[in-house]
Amino acid sequence: MRYIEQEKVVRRMNGRMVINRIFQGFFMFATALALLALVILLYRIVSQGAGHLSFEFLTNFASRFPEKAGIKAALVGSIWLMAVVAPTSILLGVGSAIYLEEYAKKGRITSFIQMNISNLAGVPSVVFGLLGLTIFVRALALGNSVLAAGFTMSLLILPVIIVSAQEAIRSVPRELRDASYGMGATKWQTIVRIILPAAIPGILTGSILALSRAIGETAPLIVVGIPVIIQFLPEGVMDTFTALPMQIYDWSSRPQAEFQTVAAAGIIVLMVVLLFMNSIAVYIRNKFDKSY
Repeated sequence: MRYIEQEKVVRRMNGRMVINRIFQGFFMFATALALLALVILLYRIVSQGAGHLSFEFLTNFASRFPEKAGIKAALVGSIWLMAVVAPTSILLGVGSAIYLEEYAKKGRITSFIQMNISNLAGVPSVVFGLLGLTIFVRALALGNSVLAAGFTMSLLILPVIIVSAQEAIRSVPRELRDASYGMGATKWQTIVRIILPAAIPGILTGSILALSRAIGETAPLIVVGIPVIIQFLPEGVMDTFTALPMQIYDWSSRPQAEFQTVAAAGIIVLMVVLLFMNSIAVYIRNKFDKSY
């Protein structure tokens, strides 16, 4: 210890502490700035749209008169859309993740596929809208139906679900797999009874975040040709529909100031739907966290 210069050590430690406090203050400022922007946005939306929320707003169809405009068709249409997107994207995404992690041989082809899946997660949503327009609307002649829009949105969020499911599967301890194989279980039995139950919290987190993105996207729906205003409810997956983002987009683009209030009320309804979806995911995740 006598060869260590105490003063030099103290100076270096003081310098490091100063740098640490500077970066800590910077990160706190960045967090506070983001929270402030969020609070201002929420306050503006709630203060502007809360007065227009009513039972009639939820049960009326869209109208050219702001006081009569409702969100019934868009709300039901978004539910129909999620009824197609959720099973399609989750089944395909989790299935792809299981194959890539448990069955596919590691090599150049697998690495190439993984790289492209990661790149697709960052592609703008309008590109997926063009893809859906080409394949589902025109090639398969599905038109501007719930099924065509649902498949398009599934393509949009599929890379995100695959990546999050892969990370959740990788996080399962190797010891659980080895113990299952040691008990005589097959690979499929190990996947179904050991890996998937343990990975469900991570899979659900990624899936719900992806579905939240899908329910709030507008660009793919515009490209596919989903109408803005309809005066009927869809009765099947081949029917025409409208969705909450489309309806909000139409109201916010109108010049009348009253429609800005109606759009804010629609945004509140959309946020409530998102919070409900996230609450279900948190409940299921906590339930499985207690079991595994």
